[in-house]
Amino acid sequence: MSHPRISAVVICGNEEANIGDCLDSVTWCDEIVVVDSMSTDRTAEIARRFTDKVLQRPWPGYVAQKNFALEQATGDWIVSLDADERCTPELREELLRVLAEADGIDGFLVKRHVHYLGRWINHGGWYPDYKLRIVRRGRARWTGDDPHDKLVTEGRTRDLEGELTHTTYRDFAHQLRVIGRFSDIVVDGWIRKGRPPSLFKALFHPPIKFLECYVWKLGFLDGWPGFVIAAASAFYVFTKHVKHRERMKTVDR
Repeated sequence: MSHPRISAVVICGNEEANIGDCLDSVTWCDEIVVVDSMSTDRTAEIARRFTDKVLQRPWPGYVAQKNFALEQATGDWIVSLDADERCTPELREELLRVLAEADGIDGFLVKRHVHYLGRWINHGGWYPDYKLRIVRRGRARWTGDDPHDKLVTEGRTRDLEGELTHTTYRDFAHQLRVIGRFSDIVVDGWIRKGRPPSLFKALFHPPIKFLECYVWKLGFLDGWPGFVIAAASAFYVFTKHVKHRERMKTVDR
Protein backbone atom coordinates (compact mmCIF):
# COMPACT_ATOMS: atom_id res chain seq x y z
CA MET A 1 0.00 0.00 0.00
CA SER A 2 1.34 3.43 -0.90
CA HIS A 3 1.71 5.90 1.91
CA PRO A 4 2.48 9.61 2.38
CA ARG A 5 6.10 10.66 2.68
CA ILE A 6 7.30 10.21 6.28
CA SER A 7 10.18 12.02 8.03
CA ALA A 8 11.75 10.99 11.33
CA VAL A 9 13.32 13.77 13.39
CA VAL A 10 15.64 13.25 16.37
CA ILE A 11 17.45 15.76 18.57
CA CYS A 12 20.52 14.58 20.43
CA GLY A 13 23.64 15.56 22.31
CA ASN A 14 26.41 13.17 23.39
CA GLU A 15 24.17 10.16 22.78
CA GLU A 16 26.63 7.74 21.15
CA ALA A 17 25.26 4.89 23.28
CA ASN A 18 21.70 5.43 22.05
CA ILE A 19 21.63 7.15 18.68
CA GLY A 20 22.43 4.10 16.54
CA ASP A 21 19.58 1.96 17.88
CA CYS A 22 17.20 4.92 17.72
CA LEU A 23 17.92 5.68 14.06
CA ASP A 24 17.98 2.01 13.12
CA SER A 25 14.36 1.80 14.32
CA VAL A 26 13.26 4.46 11.79
CA THR A 27 15.22 3.44 8.69
CA TRP A 28 11.86 2.62 7.09
CA CYS A 29 11.03 6.36 7.00
CA ASP A 30 11.57 8.28 3.75
CA GLU A 31 13.77 10.87 5.49
CA ILE A 32 15.74 11.03 8.74
CA VAL A 33 16.68 14.42 10.21
CA VAL A 34 19.10 14.57 13.13
CA VAL A 35 19.78 17.82 15.00
CA ASP A 36 22.88 17.38 17.13
CA SER A 37 23.76 19.92 19.81
CA MET A 38 27.51 19.99 19.07
CA SER A 39 28.27 16.57 20.57
CA THR A 40 31.83 15.94 21.69
CA ASP A 41 31.53 12.16 21.39
CA ARG A 42 30.78 9.99 18.32
CA THR A 43 27.06 10.85 18.14
CA ALA A 44 27.23 12.81 14.87
CA GLU A 45 29.56 10.24 13.28
CA ILE A 46 27.16 7.39 14.08
CA ALA A 47 24.16 9.42 12.91
CA ARG A 48 25.77 9.99 9.50
CA ARG A 49 25.73 6.23 8.93
CA PHE A 50 21.94 6.51 8.74
CA THR A 51 21.35 9.88 7.08
CA ASP A 52 23.08 12.72 5.28
CA LYS A 53 20.83 15.21 7.04
CA VAL A 54 22.77 15.65 10.30
CA LEU A 55 22.65 19.27 11.41
CA GLN A 56 24.84 20.52 14.23
CA ARG A 57 23.51 23.46 16.20
CA PRO A 58 24.32 24.92 19.65
CA TRP A 59 21.83 23.97 22.33
CA PRO A 60 19.04 26.60 22.73
CA GLY A 61 16.82 24.51 25.02
CA TYR A 62 14.49 21.55 24.51
CA VAL A 63 11.50 23.36 23.06
CA ALA A 64 13.52 25.55 20.68
CA GLN A 65 15.70 22.67 19.45
CA LYS A 66 12.74 20.38 18.82
CA ASN A 67 10.85 23.07 16.93
CA PHE A 68 13.92 23.71 14.81
CA ALA A 69 14.09 19.98 14.03
CA LEU A 70 10.42 19.93 13.00
CA GLU A 71 11.08 22.79 10.59
CA GLN A 72 13.84 20.83 8.82
CA ALA A 73 11.60 17.90 7.89
CA THR A 74 10.11 17.75 4.40
CA GLY A 75 7.77 14.75 4.71
CA ASP A 76 4.00 14.90 4.81
CA TRP A 77 4.13 13.35 8.27
CA ILE A 78 6.77 13.62 11.01
CA VAL A 79 7.74 11.01 13.59
CA SER A 80 9.48 12.85 16.45
CA LEU A 81 11.77 10.82 18.71
CA ASP A 82 14.32 11.36 21.46
CA ALA A 83 17.62 9.53 21.14
CA ASP A 84 16.68 7.09 23.91
CA GLU A 85 13.42 6.07 22.21
CA ARG A 86 12.78 3.33 19.64
CA CYS A 87 9.97 2.83 17.15
CA THR A 88 8.76 -0.76 17.44
CA PRO A 89 8.03 -2.88 14.34
CA GLU A 90 4.37 -3.00 15.42
CA LEU A 91 4.17 0.80 15.46
CA ARG A 92 5.86 0.98 12.04
CA GLU A 93 3.32 -1.40 10.49
CA GLU A 94 0.43 0.43 12.08
CA LEU A 95 1.68 3.81 10.85
CA LEU A 96 2.17 2.61 7.29
CA ARG A 97 -1.43 1.43 7.37
CA VAL A 98 -3.19 4.39 9.05
CA LEU A 99 -1.26 7.30 7.51
CA ALA A 100 -2.52 6.36 4.07
CA GLU A 101 -6.08 6.98 5.32
CA ALA A 102 -5.62 9.84 7.81
CA ASP A 103 -7.92 12.46 6.30
CA GLY A 104 -8.96 14.98 8.93
CA ILE A 105 -6.34 13.80 11.44
CA ASP A 106 -3.34 15.97 12.33
CA GLY A 107 -1.63 13.79 14.91
CA PHE A 108 -1.34 10.35 16.50
CA LEU A 109 -0.63 9.54 20.13
CA VAL A 110 1.46 6.50 20.92
CA LYS A 111 2.09 4.54 24.09
CA ARG A 112 5.60 4.92 25.48
CA HIS A 113 6.89 1.86 27.33
CA VAL A 114 9.85 2.41 29.66
CA HIS A 115 12.50 -0.20 30.45
CA TYR A 116 14.31 0.56 33.71
CA LEU A 117 16.23 -1.42 36.33
CA GLY A 118 15.89 -4.64 34.40
CA ARG A 119 12.15 -4.68 33.69
CA TRP A 120 9.35 -3.03 31.75
CA ILE A 121 7.52 -0.49 33.89
CA ASN A 122 3.74 -0.91 33.66
CA HIS A 123 2.40 1.38 36.39
CA GLY A 124 3.26 4.45 38.44
CA GLY A 125 2.12 6.85 35.74
CA TRP A 126 4.88 5.59 33.41
CA TYR A 127 2.62 3.41 31.26
CA PRO A 128 0.83 3.66 28.92
CA ASP A 129 2.10 7.30 28.98
CA TYR A 130 0.48 8.38 25.70
CA LYS A 131 2.55 10.97 23.80
CA LEU A 132 1.78 12.91 20.63
CA ARG A 133 4.75 11.92 18.46
CA ILE A 134 3.39 11.56 14.90
CA VAL A 135 2.13 14.82 13.40
CA ARG A 136 1.20 16.25 10.05
CA ARG A 137 3.95 18.64 8.91
CA GLY A 138 3.10 22.27 9.58
CA ARG A 139 0.27 21.39 11.98
CA ALA A 140 2.11 21.00 15.30
CA ARG A 141 4.59 22.79 17.56
CA TRP A 142 6.53 21.96 20.69
CA THR A 143 5.43 23.99 23.71
CA GLY A 144 5.91 23.93 27.48
CA ASP A 145 8.66 25.00 29.85
CA ASP A 146 12.07 23.34 29.55
CA PRO A 147 12.80 20.56 30.25
CA HIS A 148 9.16 19.42 30.24
CA ASP A 149 8.28 19.96 26.60
CA LYS A 150 5.05 18.90 24.92
CA LEU A 151 4.14 18.45 21.27
CA VAL A 152 0.69 19.90 20.52
CA THR A 153 -1.59 20.29 17.52
CA GLU A 154 -4.86 22.16 17.16
CA GLY A 155 -6.28 19.50 14.86
CA ARG A 156 -7.86 16.13 15.60
CA THR A 157 -5.75 13.33 17.03
CA ARG A 158 -6.07 9.55 17.40
CA ASP A 159 -4.56 6.98 19.73
CA LEU A 160 -2.52 4.14 18.26
CA GLU A 161 -1.93 0.65 19.60
CA GLY A 162 1.76 0.51 18.66
CA GLU A 163 4.42 1.52 21.15
CA LEU A 164 7.61 3.50 21.44
CA THR A 165 10.11 1.92 23.80
CA HIS A 166 12.07 4.22 26.06
CA THR A 167 15.35 3.44 27.83
CA THR A 168 14.98 6.53 29.96
CA TYR A 169 17.84 5.91 32.44
CA ARG A 170 20.81 3.57 32.20
CA ASP A 171 20.86 3.08 35.98
CA PHE A 172 20.02 4.91 39.20
CA ALA A 173 23.19 7.04 39.06
CA HIS A 174 22.11 8.25 35.62
CA GLN A 175 18.65 9.05 36.97
CA LEU A 176 20.19 11.16 39.74
CA ARG A 177 22.27 13.10 37.18
CA VAL A 178 19.14 13.80 35.15
CA ILE A 179 17.31 14.93 38.28
CA GLY A 180 20.16 17.34 38.97
CA ARG A 181 20.13 18.75 35.44
CA PHE A 182 16.36 19.01 35.09
CA SER A 183 15.90 20.58 38.52
CA ASP A 184 18.46 23.28 37.60
CA ILE A 185 16.50 24.12 34.44
CA VAL A 186 13.15 24.23 36.25
CA VAL A 187 14.44 26.42 39.07
CA ASP A 188 16.03 28.84 36.61
CA GLY A 189 12.59 29.21 35.03
CA TRP A 190 10.91 29.77 38.41
CA ILE A 191 13.37 32.53 39.26
CA ARG A 192 12.91 34.24 35.90
CA LYS A 193 9.17 34.27 36.52
CA GLY A 194 9.60 35.71 40.01
CA ARG A 195 8.07 32.70 41.75
CA PRO A 196 8.75 32.81 45.52
CA PRO A 197 9.94 29.74 47.45
CA SER A 198 7.29 27.90 49.48
CA LEU A 199 8.05 26.03 52.69
CA PHE A 200 4.56 24.51 52.58
CA LYS A 201 5.19 22.99 49.14
CA ALA A 202 8.67 21.82 50.17
CA LEU A 203 7.16 19.98 53.15
CA PHE A 204 4.14 18.39 51.52
CA HIS A 205 4.75 18.11 47.77
CA PRO A 206 7.48 15.37 47.97
CA PRO A 207 5.48 12.88 50.11
CA ILE A 208 2.35 13.52 48.06
CA LYS A 209 4.36 12.81 44.90
CA PHE A 210 5.61 9.53 46.38
CA LEU A 211 2.08 8.42 47.27
CA GLU A 212 0.82 9.44 43.83
CA CYS A 213 3.41 7.30 42.05
CA TYR A 214 3.61 4.35 44.44
CA VAL A 215 0.03 3.98 45.70
CA TRP A 216 -2.53 5.87 43.62
CA LYS A 217 -0.88 5.00 40.29
CA LEU A 218 -0.03 1.45 41.47
CA GLY A 219 3.75 1.75 41.26
CA PHE A 220 4.04 -0.91 43.97
CA LEU A 221 2.98 -3.46 41.34
CA ASP A 222 6.31 -2.87 39.57
CA GLY A 223 8.25 -4.22 42.55
CA TRP A 224 11.59 -2.71 43.49
CA PRO A 225 11.81 -0.52 40.34
CA GLY A 226 8.38 0.91 41.18
CA PHE A 227 9.60 1.90 44.65
CA VAL A 228 12.76 3.47 43.21
CA ILE A 229 10.76 5.45 40.66
CA ALA A 230 8.35 6.78 43.31
CA ALA A 231 11.16 7.69 45.71
CA ALA A 232 13.19 9.36 42.95
CA SER A 233 10.13 11.29 41.77
CA ALA A 234 9.62 12.61 45.30
CA PHE A 235 13.32 13.46 45.55
CA TYR A 236 13.13 15.38 42.25
CA VAL A 237 10.31 17.50 43.68
CA PHE A 238 12.25 18.04 46.92
CA THR A 239 15.42 18.95 45.00
CA LYS A 240 13.61 21.67 43.06
CA HIS A 241 12.33 23.32 46.24
CA VAL A 242 15.72 23.18 47.98
CA LYS A 243 17.55 24.67 45.00
CA HIS A 244 14.88 27.32 44.60
CA ARG A 245 15.35 28.56 48.16
CA GLU A 246 19.16 28.46 47.85
CA ARG A 247 19.22 30.44 44.62
CA MET A 248 16.71 33.02 45.77
CA LYS A 249 19.00 33.80 48.72
CA THR A 250 21.84 34.31 46.23
CA VAL A 251 19.70 36.56 44.02
CA ASP A 252 18.61 38.68 47.01
CA ARG A 253 22.17 39.41 48.15
